[in-house]
Amino acid sequence: MGLFDKIKSAFTGADKQTEPQEVVEDDVKEVVEDSAAEDTTLEPDDTKKETEQYEKGLKKSRVSFTRRLNELLANFRYEDEEFFEELEDLLIESDVGFEATMQIAEKLRYESKVENVRSMKDAERVIVQTMVDMYGESNPDHHEFNENPDGLTVVLFVGVNGVGKTTTIAKMAHQYIDKGKKVVMAAGDTFRAGAIEQLHIWGDRVGAEVISTKQGGDPAAVVYDGIKTAQESGADILLIDTAGRLQNKKNLMNELEKMKRVISREIPDAPHETLLVLDATTGQNALNQAKIFQETTDVTGIVLTKMDGTAKGGIVLAIGKELGIPVKFVGLGETMNDLHPFDTEKFAYGLFKELIAQTN
Repeated sequence: MGLFDKIKSAFTGADKQTEPQEVVEDDVKEVVEDSAAEDTTLEPDDTKKETEQYEKGLKKSRVSFTRRLNELLANFRYEDEEFFEELEDLLIESDVGFEATMQIAEKLRYESKVENVRSMKDAERVIVQTMVDMYGESNPDHHEFNENPDGLTVVLFVGVNGVGKTTTIAKMAHQYIDKGKKVVMAAGDTFRAGAIEQLHIWGDRVGAEVISTKQGGDPAAVVYDGIKTAQESGADILLIDTAGRLQNKKNLMNELEKMKRVISREIPDAPHETLLVLDATTGQNALNQAKIFQETTDVTGIVLTKMDGTAKGGIVLAIGKELGIPVKFVGLGETMNDLHPFDTEKFAYGLFKELIAQTN
């Protein structure tokens, strides 16, 4: 049984026809930590540490959602449509997204009709179980980061200004360098004042070479020089920054297409990832940005920054349901080690820990 199934069974019971199993918080945490024995990439201490980082990083979302759901469920009335409307409002305000909200509310309505839900505890169980199921269904086969096993891995970063794109590039470079990899960064955002200098500062800090040109220069030329430098120096990974203006989608699309043509001409299967960086604290606005970038370029994954600064962790569900783009990384803090590969099980546990414990 995988970690995700263990978490679900800890508060739903393996058989849906039986009463929920009694559980305390330590029981749930134990199944998370015990999963280290099944994990081939992380040592037990690493798994425990990362689980705790997810807990800490999602605290604001967890506390806010738990409090508001408890307040709502205190007045649970399974035959009152007003209650379901209030639940929908709560989920929408938590940036769960319209499609996911309707699915959760309809599930609770159905369970109420067939008399599986008659109490606050029943309602809480159905809501949390449905949301955990939905996190588990969010592109589970496509969230792995795609590295090139035969040579240089090229990663293109897109996103509007101010979302933490350059910092995310630096964090990823730092983590690869810590693993003994050689990293080159290309300053493809030649439009924004200070963007080139900012990437150079980060390059000096983390120990990565930065390829750039003057402000206003041709981003595609920077990409070409970055590829050649990375290849000649035997680099393992090339991280490419891009402009983040959305005022003119046509210019943005043309610029990104030109950069991608240069990349694929030099390395036919590249870029291996095109990561859209979104600021989780902006909620619905982040979803709107994702839709625009999805129209202009082939986004392969999402990086959600500043998850520790938002009370709206439901944005992951909205992205999965409405866009079908996998979240591949989450930023859970401000240090260089706070960028984490997205882990469905740890995310669900970090977001619902108190609610899971309340089901005992």
